[in-house]
Formats: sequence, structure tokens, C-alpha cells
Amino acid sequence: MGETPHRSADAGTGGTRVTQSHEWPAGASARVAEAPVSTRSPGGTGLGGGGALPRSRKFGAERAFRGLTLAAGTAVLVIIAAIAIFLVAKAVPALRANTENFWSYEGWSPNETEPKFGIGALAFGTVLSSALALLMAVPVALGIALYLSHYAPRRLGTALGFLVDLLAAVPSVVFGLWGRDVFSSPVRDFSVWLNQHFGWIPLFGGDGPFGASVMLGALVLAIMVLPIITSLSREVFLQTPTANEEAALALGATRWEMLRTAVLPYGRPGIIAAMMLGLGRALGETIALALTLGITFGISFNLIQNGGNTIAANIANAFGEANETGRGALIASGLVLFTITLIVNITARAIIYRRREFTESAA
Repeated sequence: MGETPHRSADAGTGGTRVTQSHEWPAGASARVAEAPVSTRSPGGTGLGGGGALPRSRKFGAERAFRGLTLAAGTAVLVIIAAIAIFLVAKAVPALRANTENFWSYEGWSPNETEPKFGIGALAFGTVLSSALALLMAVPVALGIALYLSHYAPRRLGTALGFLVDLLAAVPSVVFGLWGRDVFSSPVRDFSVWLNQHFGWIPLFGGDGPFGASVMLGALVLAIMVLPIITSLSREVFLQTPTANEEAALALGATRWEMLRTAVLPYGRPGIIAAMMLGLGRALGETIALALTLGITFGISFNLIQNGGNTIAANIANAFGEANETGRGALIASGLVLFTITLIVNITARAIIYRRREFTESAA
């Protein structure tokens, strides 16, 4: 009969445990005792452990990549600041030569001997056409996004989503030519019908002519921003936790009730961000609106009568024949548009950041 291993009493409890020397293989104690201190493991057993972790290189690939990304992010900020400085420097001489109030004057005559120009009508047309386009595009985009994410089969949803995304790759001049040469006739007929039946409403009043109006430009803009809002909304809907959807269905909710109570509330910040990004796209559109609007100067809420103008469309139409003061005036209007789009994009990024925090806290 072999002897049982020696056990040492545990002070204070009377318990027993196998001593450390009996836990090692035969001869391990001697090897540990003879081994240098630097090769023993941090736990003091000397088994199964290596030395200290290797020091990171002072100039390794990770530091180089970090420096490149920092330089890229800094370069973006520097470029934005440089654009703002350039616009301000070029706009100041024209603003000093202007004989009217830049913010309230509705006309645009910067090439005259006494320059007269204002941003009021152009800013109003820019905001009106973009808001109307967003009003028409958002419901359609959300409907398409919900169908692709929760109703359509996976293969069909993937194929249709790819086709919707392709709309974003179509050049804006193609949309503008299509709107002017193909879509203008149906819009003109529809405008005449609106004027005959709802002419008592200021939005649809006037005696004509109809066609090249804010409605036509807004419809073209709506089609252009549709893929942006649809794509972002679809990705947001797909990120809804499955547990939320299954819980709503388990409580007896229908498919629509599940979407209304689980999917849409969760994706609300993302929907708002998609709308803001679409608005930023609409505010800066140039060629499509230059080809579809009536290009007039004046503040009017009439949507069907020929007219309307935007900052970007006015720059495209007037830059070729502008003198030095006229170019400065156009640059000043571009500075206003730059500020508006910058505010819109910063707001969108802030909403996206808030949504990321909400998602992380929910997880």
C-alpha cells in the first residue's frame, strides 16, 4: 500500500489541500529551483508560462496606419476650412459693391453699373423645391424600404434593392433632360387640371403658362433623392433586433402592427438621418433644376405656374456671362448654400451618432 500524499492543514479552517510540490510532476521542483528568476512565470510556478510580452515596435504598421487615418481626417477639415475662406474672400468685394440688401432683395442684377442682387428669392426657391421633393420622396422611400426588408423574399429584395441603388448612379443631367423633354408634358396637363379645380388655393392659382414650374423641379428632385433615403432606411430596418419583432408577433400583433410598434420606433433616428442626407442632396442639385425650372426671381408659393429658381441653378445659368462683380455675387450665393448644406450634414451626423449610442445601450 502506498502512502497517501502529504496534506497541509489550512489555517483557521482545518481543511486540507495538496501542497504545491505534490501538484507538480516528478523533478519539477528541482527544475524550478534551478531555473533563473527571469524565466519563471508570473504566477511563481515556472510551468506553462513564457517571458514578458514583446514590446511593440516604436514605428510599426499600426502606428503608421493610425497616422495616415489622422492625416486623412485632418485633411478633410482643412479642405472645408479652405473652401470657406476662399468663398468669403471672393464674396466680400461684391458684397461691398452691392447697392441693395443682400438678404432681402429679390432681384439679381450684379453686372450693372450699380450692382443690385439679393439672396432672398434664390434661398426661398432652394428651400421650397427641396422641402417639396422631400415631402414626396419620403413616404415612397419608406414604403419601398419596408417592403424590401420585411415583406419581399430575400432574393427578390436583394435584386430590387440593387436596382433602387442604381438610381443613385444616374447622372443628374440625365434626370434633367428626362424631366424637361418627357416629364414636362404630363406635369403641365396635371397643373392645368389642378388650376381648373383647385385654383382658389394660392398654391395652384395663376393664369399660366404651366409646365416649367417648381412642381416639375421638385418631382425630378424627389426621384433623385429616392434611392438615398430608401437605401439608408432599409439598412436601418434590417438592424432591428429580432427579439423585438418576435416579441410583438408573440403578443398577437399583425405584420403591420409589428412594424409600427417595433421596427419604426427603433429606426426613427436612422430615418431622420436619411431624410437629412436626402435634403442635403436636394439643396445642392444644379443641372437638373437648371433644365426644369422657369428661372424667375421672386418669392411665390405658386407651385404650378412657370417660375422658380435656386441658388445652384442660378450659378450654373449666370456664371458664363458674369463680370467680376457678378462672379463675386454668385460666389456669395454659393457661400450661403455652402453654409446651409454644412448645417444639414452636421445635423445628420449628430443624429446618426445619437442612434449609435442608442443601439449600443440597447445591446
